[in-house]
Amino acid sequence: WDFLILFFCLPVVIFNEITKNRLLGDVSCRIVPFMEVSSLGVTTFSLCALGIDRFHAATSPQASTRPIEQCQSIIAKLAVIWVGSMTLSVPEILLWQLAQDTSPVSGVVMEYCTMKPSSNLPESVYSLVLTYQNARMWWYFGCYFCLPILFTVSCQLVTRRISGTEKKTECRGSKHSQCESHLNCTIIGLTIIYGLCTTPENVCNIVAAYMSPNMAKQTLDLLNLINQFFLFFKCSVTPVLLLCLCRPLGQAFMDCCCCCCEGCSPDTASSQGSADSKLKTEMSSSIFFDKPRESPPPLLALGTPC
Repeated sequence: WDFLILFFCLPVVIFNEITKNRLLGDVSCRIVPFMEVSSLGVTTFSLCALGIDRFHAATSPQASTRPIEQCQSIIAKLAVIWVGSMTLSVPEILLWQLAQDTSPVSGVVMEYCTMKPSSNLPESVYSLVLTYQNARMWWYFGCYFCLPILFTVSCQLVTRRISGTEKKTECRGSKHSQCESHLNCTIIGLTIIYGLCTTPENVCNIVAAYMSPNMAKQTLDLLNLINQFFLFFKCSVTPVLLLCLCRPLGQAFMDCCCCCCEGCSPDTASSQGSADSKLKTEMSSSIFFDKPRESPPPLLALGTPC
């Protein structure tokens, strides 16, 4: 979802700031806020799910020998997180619409997005969207800021308390303990980045809600732009931080990139050379580590690269 935000929302925002025209018109005014709020939901519920996983890892009686979770279970959890986040963000599609205004300086007609429910909506839907607009600031602050931070901090504190009281270090290997500590550091790092990037948005939302009548439209637009670029910064830093802190995932990513580069390379001589070197290594290992025989066969009997 971070990549979707960077590849779709970031060009739309930059194009709007440069040309003062909204790319894709009214569609972008509805889709961009929907995707941004969905991004907050995906990150929030993912951090909560990771906190629960770390809690289960700490409280499991045989944590070092836990079976690997099946792919179907992981896909089901991801589906719940993504579908739930997108469902909670549906009111954003009905809340925003495209508006036009003439610049008092240049006289050019500018397009911008305004938070105003359409009057063409049914009365019941219109009242629900209006209620969401009035409670949007505190919903942001409670669900997308307080929930992931408090949930992660609580899970980490409980996990450390249980690990300290039960003293499971004797039944766990040092390698397993290092892996668990790396995973905990990864979750803490993701939570810190998320908290730092969403704090300005929540502060600006609270300030704009109580002081918007006394603030100019240019100031409100600038605050909204700052909030969006903090979201873009979070979306760009999170994958890099995840690959750097989570060593198995980073190693798998590097191996995948190396395999793709080797597969796209048209040079077959290097692959043949690597095959020859691999064969020589196997031959040398068989010579030095196999049991000696009375009449060892010649090296040519082992075969050729073909």
